[in-house]
Amino acid sequence: MKITAVHEGTVPISSSIRNAWIDFSSMDCSIVAVVSDVMRDGEPVVGYGFNSNGRYSAGEILRRRVVPRLLDADPEALLAEDGQLDPTRAWDFMMSNEKPGGHGERSVAVGVVDMALFDLASKLADQPLHRWLADRYGDGEPDDSVFVYAAGGYYAPGKTLRDLQDEMRGFLDQGYSVVKMKIGGASLAEDLERIEAVLQVLDGDGSRLAVDVNGRFDLATALEYGKAIEPYGLFWYEEVGDPLDYQLNASLCEHYAGPVATGENLFSLQDARNLIRYGGLRPDRDYIQVDPALSYGLTEYLRVQEMLKQHGWSSRRCIPHGGHQFSLHIAAALKLGGNESYPGEFQPTGGFADGAVVENSYVGLTETPGIGFERKAAFHEVLRALHS
Repeated sequence: MKITAVHEGTVPISSSIRNAWIDFSSMDCSIVAVVSDVMRDGEPVVGYGFNSNGRYSAGEILRRRVVPRLLDADPEALLAEDGQLDPTRAWDFMMSNEKPGGHGERSVAVGVVDMALFDLASKLADQPLHRWLADRYGDGEPDDSVFVYAAGGYYAPGKTLRDLQDEMRGFLDQGYSVVKMKIGGASLAEDLERIEAVLQVLDGDGSRLAVDVNGRFDLATALEYGKAIEPYGLFWYEEVGDPLDYQLNASLCEHYAGPVATGENLFSLQDARNLIRYGGLRPDRDYIQVDPALSYGLTEYLRVQEMLKQHGWSSRRCIPHGGHQFSLHIAAALKLGGNESYPGEFQPTGGFADGAVVENSYVGLTETPGIGFERKAAFHEVLRALHS
C-alpha cells in the first residue's frame, strides 16, 4: 500500500453565533483527502480528515511541512508488521524536525492528516473505525451506542430568552436529554436569567444542563459564578478560566463542589498531564475534554489515555470536544464517557451520519468502513470534490 497523493482544502463553517470569547463569523476548517494506490470498485481508497470547530484552517502548515514529510516517507515505514497501514507510524514523519512545545495550530494540522490516515486504514481493513480501533487499542468489544449531549445556547444577535428555550426544546425533541449552553458573555444577572429559562424547559433538573465559559473568567469571577450556580446542581461547569491556568482550575475545584470539565484547548500529552498534575481535577466527578482532532490526532490521544490510566482516571471521565463522527468512533472503541454533539451548528463537518437517531441522549454508530463520511452526504460531496 502506498499513498499516492494528499489533497488539502478549506471549508467554511461560519455563523453569526458567539461564545464568551469569540464569534464564528469567519470560522473555517481544513480538510484533506489521502489517496492510496489500492483500488476498489474502479476507484482508489481515500481517507478523509478535518479539524474541529474553534480552531481555524491550518493550510499553510499542511502544505509546507506536514504533507510533504508524509509524502517523502518510505511507504514501507508506514506499514505495521502485518503489512497494513499503521497511522501511528506516520506521526513521527509528520513531526520530524519540529521542536517540542508550542502546541497550537501545528497540532491542528497534524490532527487533520492523522484523522484521514485512520479513516484510510480502517477502510483498507473493511471495518468501521470503532471496530478497527477496539481490536487494536481497546478490548475488542466497542460500545454499541455512545452518550451524547446537545451543545448550543450560543449568544446571537436578537436572540431572546424565548428563542433560547425553543432551541433547547428542539434538542429534546431530537432525542437529547442533556444540553449545554454558553455563559460568561453577559452579566452574571443576565446569565442566571438565561440559565433559569433553560431549566424551565428541563423541568428544573439542573443535572441535565451543562454550562460553558470558554475560558473567559479570572479567578474572582469564576468563584462568583460558581457560588451562584452551585445550587442548580448542573451537569458540569466548563472551561472556566484560561486553559493553561492550572492554579485557577485547582482553586475552583477547591470551592465548587459540582463537576468541572476542561481540556478542549489542551493539544498535547504534556499539557494534559500538567492539567492532571496541577489542575486540581477530581477523578470521581470531573471530565476531560481533550479533542482528538485538534490535539495532534488520535495517535497523541492514545498517549493521553494511557497517561490518564496511569494516574488512576477512568476512560469514562473523558467526553471529547468536537461533536463529530471521528470522536464518536473513538468514544465507542475506547469506552469513553460520551461525545459532544452540535445538532444545529458547524455544518457540514459537525454532526453524525445522516439519519442517525438519538434516543435518551444515546446514538448508535454506522457499520460503514472507516469513519463513515460517506453516510454524511453534504460533507462527503465536499470531500470528494477535493480530489476529483
